[in-house]
Amino acid sequence: MPLHRVYGLTLVANHPLPGVPRLATTGETSPDVEITLGEFPPLTDIPNTQPWYVSSSQTEEQQPNLQVWGLGEGKYWFLYGDRTEFLIQHPPTQIWAKWPSSLTLEDTATYLLGPVLMFVLRLRGITCLHASAVCLQHTALAFVGPAGAGKSTTAAAFAQLGYPVLSDDGVPLFPQGKQWLTMPAYPRLRLWPESVGLLYGHREQLPRIVPTHPTWDKRYLDLTQGGYQFQSQPFPLSQVYLFNPRTATNAPSVQPLPPTQALLRLIANTSVNYLLTRSQRQQEFQQLTKLVQAVSVYQITPHPNPTYLPQLLEQIICVASRSEHSHSDNVSESEDDETPV
Repeated sequence: MPLHRVYGLTLVANHPLPGVPRLATTGETSPDVEITLGEFPPLTDIPNTQPWYVSSSQTEEQQPNLQVWGLGEGKYWFLYGDRTEFLIQHPPTQIWAKWPSSLTLEDTATYLLGPVLMFVLRLRGITCLHASAVCLQHTALAFVGPAGAGKSTTAAAFAQLGYPVLSDDGVPLFPQGKQWLTMPAYPRLRLWPESVGLLYGHREQLPRIVPTHPTWDKRYLDLTQGGYQFQSQPFPLSQVYLFNPRTATNAPSVQPLPPTQALLRLIANTSVNYLLTRSQRQQEFQQLTKLVQAVSVYQITPHPNPTYLPQLLEQIICVASRSEHSHSDNVSESEDDETPV
């Protein structure tokens, strides 16, 4: 069965995952997650249990966009408003998925490669930012914010300038000594048609993620094509940029955030935080407290006029370069201090 590597997890699936390269392996590879697509084990206990989580947003048919059941013994059932279903078992981590005949594997993969795998990472104790990440010089920059803030658009604009993209929409954080490593996702950026029109002149310039879907019109940028780069290896995180609402006053701008403010805003912008238990929230708080002490955090304020986007990128590159040089100088001074006389 095909193997994939996403968010630092080795996945084995009974069908190839759309948009995710197969993992080249030599010898035996032990997967972290086993995925069965198109099949589901029997769930006899569901009718007698209440949902653990019910989303406040609803479909046009007045159904919750997401309901989650905790079935005990490490099992969780996700039911989306379009009737796509996932059963998650942890540990060991197994995922089953099925979908109605009106939908496709590509539809299901948008959930699987987003909130479902983010939830699996949270079960494994990994904090995940709701963010996109690009690489600048020797470090990664994470762009954090709610849906529609401009994370993917900013990452795509950096990709156009030749910078490698590490991840889109989710950035898991893995502690390694005094650093935090960001793991690569898969070589695609997902963009709404308005962003495609802004960056490429016309919304039809990029293909739809799900060509057969009647209403969902999100597009994707293939980072394996010429002129683009996907960073397939982990990178240390050096800066985090939190999005403010767009305004025409003194924008675009990039300003540093004190650690206390940065911590509060990051807590509000982690992936699938609506599914965390109390102990998981405590663990997240501890990890983010260490994060804001180890990396530089900035707030960025975009201009509502999209023609100002290049100016925002220039400011981010300037700030990131200064931070990188400062970090290199500090490392050199520390090494000099340790050199025997």
